[in-house]
Amino acid sequence: MDRIQFDRVSKRYVLGERRNAREALIAAARSAVRLRREGAKELWSLRDVSFTVADGESVGIVGRNGAGKSTILKILTGITVPTQGTSRTRGRVAALLEVGSGFHPELTGRENVYLNGAILGMSRRAITRAFDSIVDFSGVERFLDTPVKRYSSGMYLRLAFAVAAHLEPDVLVVDEILAVGDAEFQRRCVGRMAEAEREGRTVVFVSHDLGALTRLCGRAMWIEAGQLRAEGATRDVLREYLSSGLRAPDGEALIRSGALTVSSVRVQAPNDPQVTALLREDGVRVEVDFELAEKIPGLDLALYVTTQGGIRVVDEVLSDRGPRPLSAGRHRAALTIPPVLNVGDFTVGIWFGTAHEELIHEPAAASFVLHGSDQDRPERLLVLDLPLDVRDLSDPS
Repeated sequence: MDRIQFDRVSKRYVLGERRNAREALIAAARSAVRLRREGAKELWSLRDVSFTVADGESVGIVGRNGAGKSTILKILTGITVPTQGTSRTRGRVAALLEVGSGFHPELTGRENVYLNGAILGMSRRAITRAFDSIVDFSGVERFLDTPVKRYSSGMYLRLAFAVAAHLEPDVLVVDEILAVGDAEFQRRCVGRMAEAEREGRTVVFVSHDLGALTRLCGRAMWIEAGQLRAEGATRDVLREYLSSGLRAPDGEALIRSGALTVSSVRVQAPNDPQVTALLREDGVRVEVDFELAEKIPGLDLALYVTTQGGIRVVDEVLSDRGPRPLSAGRHRAALTIPPVLNVGDFTVGIWFGTAHEELIHEPAAASFVLHGSDQDRPERLLVLDLPLDVRDLSDPS
């Protein structure tokens, strides 16, 4: 049985200023004529997307920022409706789309657990049975009787996920909100989603953590510019997605977020930028050019390298070496990787954000291939290729 059915779904948003209620009613009455005349003011977040998700299946969704991933989740959870096409989701749906979604800020954590359970259609007795597990998973026991408006974003997140994952939903939908949590919490969340799949529940997972997505989901979909670009086995879809790289017309920025603009991402030989074929014995150098229209307090950035299976093998963060305030203006981030990677295909990911907000996260910013000898052992699946030294301890010299 299919739990989720998307049939030729499209979603249109109208761009423009906010209006009051009276203006909105007048605009709605005139929208059909105006949109035909002013097509530039409409944005199609999804275009003719079709797929199904079977009962008990875990499916991952990947794509760039603004590709339409979150719109899909909002439609299948009933938060918004499609402009065209049909969406059907059968059974109870628990969704974690943003911090504190579904919480009432004036209610305590305890009250919100029961409120969310009631919204899911569960009895008070069923919620009480799951209550201790929810509290233990969330780690907010001391603050259960505190209004959630006083919770930090981390506390919000832990309790929201615990409620969504433990109240026996038929469909569990999780957006990239997991990026807010620490590494240990992310590990527990992925473990809980895997457990939900083993229990026969359907899981739809949107994440930039491609390693977790590979472990959890047997099938994946790649959404690009509101359309379904690829669908199939997770490793095959990720390989295609990671090979795509960021592209932009000449003279245009690759990606923007507020005051931050990324203009280029380059992979080159460390000693000769003109070299087109990268050799593993030379290493590689990654350069990212970006500009800040104004200073962003606490801005941090990371460059990382993954295999075509989504496994992260290099991950360097600017703040790891201490605070480094970035002023307004043009900057270049550079990472030189010594010759430790094995031959094969790799992808460069970039991340910009602060302790409280993710500004840009693109796991497929650029791709590269390392050429060279693999010592005539094509069956080797190594990512790193480090020298192994053997010393003769019987020789005193």
